[in-house]
Amino acid sequence: MRLTFDRKWVLGGLAAVVVLVLAYAWIDGGREPLRDIAEPVALPEAAR
Repeated sequence: MRLTFDRKWVLGGLAAVVVLVLAYAWIDGGREPLRDIAEPVALPEAAR
């Protein structure tokens, strides 16, 4: 038995993987609320 890969099956499989990853990212995204990043920054003397 010879195993052959048809181009349609390979592209379809890759498309399915991309869709699954995007669906997971969509569902999982937003679990942690966004926070402000605020910390003091040292400025050069000329900018003060």
